[in-house]
Amino acid sequence: MKASKSWWSLLKKGHFSFEGGVCGAKMKQLPFMGVVCTVMLFIVYRTTNYQYQQTEMESKLHPFYTLKDRGMAASSLNSLPHGIIEPRSDLELKPLWTTSSSKSEVNVRSSHNLLAMPVGIKQKKNVDTIVQKFLSENFTVILFHYDGNVNGWWDLEWSKEAIHIVAHNQTKWWFAKRFLHPAVVSVYDYIFLWDEDLGVENFHPGRYLEIVRSEGLEISQPALDPNSTGIHHRITIRNRMHKFHRRVYDVRGSVKCSDDSEGPPCTGFVEGMAPVFSKSAWDCAWHLIQNDLVHGWGMDMKLGYCAQGDRTKKVGVVDSEYIVHQSIQTLGGASAKKGSSPQKYVKRHGVDMRLEIRRQSTTELQIFKERWERAIKEDKNWLDPFSASRRRKQRRSHSRRRKLKA
Repeated sequence: MKASKSWWSLLKKGHFSFEGGVCGAKMKQLPFMGVVCTVMLFIVYRTTNYQYQQTEMESKLHPFYTLKDRGMAASSLNSLPHGIIEPRSDLELKPLWTTSSSKSEVNVRSSHNLLAMPVGIKQKKNVDTIVQKFLSENFTVILFHYDGNVNGWWDLEWSKEAIHIVAHNQTKWWFAKRFLHPAVVSVYDYIFLWDEDLGVENFHPGRYLEIVRSEGLEISQPALDPNSTGIHHRITIRNRMHKFHRRVYDVRGSVKCSDDSEGPPCTGFVEGMAPVFSKSAWDCAWHLIQNDLVHGWGMDMKLGYCAQGDRTKKVGVVDSEYIVHQSIQTLGGASAKKGSSPQKYVKRHGVDMRLEIRRQSTTELQIFKERWERAIKEDKNWLDPFSASRRRKQRRSHSRRRKLKA
């Protein structure tokens, strides 16, 4: 039977074929053909549905693996029945045995948000103030001790409720890359990855999250009090007239910010001192953190790519709940400045530690920029969602739709 013949001609001749193979002989009754078609459609449906379920199961078992890693992980788990595999975890402390009181505590804990901070004993008083504000809103707290001193915290009432991780002279981004894997923190709706030198007198976590949720901000930060030290970008400064803002207008300096500005630091930008990520945004941001570039310089300019959409709309600074950046540099010791006494900074073998840290950060910034550019060249399928040409096409498309609706 020739493949070019139409279904109608096949019906007239009473034959039914599949890719050259004949299924049955002459068919005297049309209903019989309907039954055969129904059976075949049912088989196709069951096969497609099975494949879909398998794909869904794989994505649940390995929710944060790349395609390459997912294949490796799937093969390594083949010896286990799917139902026993638990692909996620959390940072909740569990009792050694279950009591009636511990059961009630689990039921009461409805908030699923995380505060993670690098801390040193010198900032104990300020950290205590921050943590107490977050614990009042049922946050889980994890402290990264970069000075190795954990024993100095046990006198604080809340200390045993927090998770403590110790590694000498490591940065916030080093800790985050190793201990905040998306599969571990996927239970938390929002992750606050903060520095320890932030004043929170005018900040309330609950009210802050209400604004973030209502405005659809995937990545955000509280605004900085204008009296803060170490302010690097105007977009982070508090605007007293607004509840929040997504962009800044500034004609001074080397970067001019206007309505035409579509990227950092004019819009779609938060700084690294107090970022807040949604679950989905953190999944992306974690992968953006370079394992060997521990200071994180340059990453803030690219965080908008993790905003799960338009960074000019999904990244913002909350003004009504603001903080004070004290800019206290404790990791590596205070910096040697002109007129300061030798006791005010740390020298090791005649080396200014803070100066060396700054040099290393600058070097890492250049490496990060080069990696970004190289990644763009190597990934032929990647399209920049924020390129000027794509934005112009999107505007033209939106304009056509409005005209058609009108």
